[in-house]
Amino acid sequence: MKYLDEYRDPALARRLLDEIQRTATQPWVIMEICGGQTHSILRNGIDQLLPETIELVHGPGCPVCVTPLETIDRALAIAARPEVIFTSFGDMLRVPGTRDDLFRVKSRGGDVRMVYSPLEAVHLARENPQREVVFLAVGFETTAPGNAMAIQQARAEGLENFSEIVSHVLVPPAMEAILSSPTNRVQGFLAAGHVCAIMGWKEYEPIAAKYGVPIVPTGFEPIDILDGILKTVQALEAGDATVHNAYLRAVKEQGNPAARTVVDAIYEVCDRKWRGIGTIPGSGLRIRDELAAFDAEKKFDVGGISTEEPAVCIAGEILQGLKKPDECPAFGKECTPTHPLGATMVSSEGACAAYFRYSRKGLS
Repeated sequence: MKYLDEYRDPALARRLLDEIQRTATQPWVIMEICGGQTHSILRNGIDQLLPETIELVHGPGCPVCVTPLETIDRALAIAARPEVIFTSFGDMLRVPGTRDDLFRVKSRGGDVRMVYSPLEAVHLARENPQREVVFLAVGFETTAPGNAMAIQQARAEGLENFSEIVSHVLVPPAMEAILSSPTNRVQGFLAAGHVCAIMGWKEYEPIAAKYGVPIVPTGFEPIDILDGILKTVQALEAGDATVHNAYLRAVKEQGNPAARTVVDAIYEVCDRKWRGIGTIPGSGLRIRDELAAFDAEKKFDVGGISTEEPAVCIAGEILQGLKKPDECPAFGKECTPTHPLGATMVSSEGACAAYFRYSRKGLS
C-alpha cells in the first residue's frame, strides 16, 4: 500500500537503528511532542530497540490530555442544560471533570452526542433550530481549521443556535515553556508532522536558535520516527541547532496557507491554561470578540467556573517530560483506562494509556 507498507519495512528500520547506534557518541534526551508518535513508538517497540544512549521522553502533544479541568467542568455544566445538544469527538466523552464526565451527563438525560466532524454539529443546529447546539473544540493547530470552518459556515447560514466551547492550544509556546524551565532535560524535539502540515516550520526556527536545540518535524509510522530520531541525533552530534524536515511527503515550509487563513479569521491568540502545567502565555486560541455570539462560554455564562487539579495525578510532570507514566504511584492501580484519574490515561493519544496498553510498567 502506497505510503504505508514502505514505512513499516523491518529491514529499513534495522538499518536506521544501526545508523543511530553508530552516530550517537553520548547520551541524548529527545522529546516527541505528539501523543500519536508516543503510541507508535510504544506499539512498535522503538523505545526498546534504541541504543541506551538515546532516551525518548513524552511531551504535551495530546490535545485531550492538556485540556484544563475547568474547561471540562464548563462543558459539563453546558451539556447538562435541557435546551442543549452537546457534541464532541469521542475521546473527550470519558475525560474526567471534577465529579463527572460527559458519559455520566448523558446517562442522566443530557443530550450528548459524538460527532466525527464539527460540521456534523453545524448540521444538527440546522436541523434543530429550537435547540442550542454546542461543539467542544479542542486540539492543536491540526484541528483548528476544521473547527474554525464550522463557525464560518454557521455564520454564513445565520445559525444563531450554534456555538463552540474552545480550548485550542499551540505547540511552539509549549516547547518554549519546556525549554525555559530550570528542570528541563530535553535536548532535541521530534515535532508533530500533522501540526507542521498546517503551520509549516518557520515558527520553530527562532526556538531552535534561541535554545540551541534541533527540531525535526516527523511523521507517525516506524520509519518516519526512526528517520526523525536519526536526523535529531545527527544534528545534536554536529551542534546543529536548526530545523530539519523529516516528513517531506506532508510538510512544506509555509504549511497550508488556506487553512491558516480561516483560523486567523475566526480565532485569535490568547493565554491558555494547560492541564497539569498551568497557564502558558500566548499558547491558545479563542473566538474573536466580533464572533462572541458563537462563544459558548459567553453564551451560557460559565466562564467563572474554576477548579484545581487532583494532587495524586502527575500528568503535568509527564507532559513536560520530567517523569514517565509508570513512575506515578497511581499508575495501573487507582488509575486505569476504566477508572482514570487524569486525561493522560483516557485519551487515545495519552502517554499513560500507551504505557498501560503496551505493557511498559516498570520498563522505563
